[in-house]
Amino acid sequence: MKKLLTIVSMAGLLTFGTANLYAQEADSTNAAQTEQTTDEAAAVEATTTDAVAAEEGEDLGGQPMHQALKQKFIEGGVGWMSPILLCLILGLAIVIERVIYLNLATVNTKKLLEKVEEALKNGGVEAAKEVCRNTRGPVASIFYQGLDRAGEGLDVVEKSVASYGSVQAGMLENGMSWISLFIALSPMLGFMGTVVGMIASFDSIEAAGDIAPSLVAGGMKIALLTTVAGLIAAVILQLFYNYLLAKIDSIVISMEDASISLVDILTKYLKK
Repeated sequence: MKKLLTIVSMAGLLTFGTANLYAQEADSTNAAQTEQTTDEAAAVEATTTDAVAAEEGEDLGGQPMHQALKQKFIEGGVGWMSPILLCLILGLAIVIERVIYLNLATVNTKKLLEKVEEALKNGGVEAAKEVCRNTRGPVASIFYQGLDRAGEGLDVVEKSVASYGSVQAGMLENGMSWISLFIALSPMLGFMGTVVGMIASFDSIEAAGDIAPSLVAGGMKIALLTTVAGLIAAVILQLFYNYLLAKIDSIVISMEDASISLVDILTKYLKK
């Protein structure tokens, strides 16, 4: 009987201990699952917040581009940033005027030569001059000057075409010197702001008798921002300047080639 009670007691203790162990493991598993679920929910919420902010066009921790530029403009010092901005605006204004002028000066010289030659055959010099008067651009103006002196001989025509071609080439290059000036002036103003900012930093150090970041931060900011602004303005204007030079060279080459063709046409016409 005692053996039976002992066996039953041991079986009960083993059963109870195993149940407690399973219960503890289950609790641990449930706690881990709950913590994982909480982390996943937090991650999903953060992702949703970022997505909503991105959809609304918000830059987390940042600001719109125009506001950032405005802030940097003010931080760089209005007194130093304004002349650089003025150089950029004036340079771009001249660039726009030159682009419009050069595009209007560009014509199809091949078609113009065909019209002039046909007018010479059908109506003579006056008809050809009328064609040139009704055509815009420097090439037509050069043709008109050559045709206007067709009765004085080919030598006079060649000299007239060459002389007036130089005048037209000078008109094409009008304003380019100002763009070149602004390209050189912008970084110089930026470097001047750099020097002034460095002097202000050293003055602050001298007055305080200590080197602290807060003392030199303002002067260094002016030094760096004005330099960057000047270089950016110079780079933008330099790109347009090179484009305009290439456009002018193309028109001048077209003018010279068309002038030679005009002299050849007049040579054939005057020999008849």
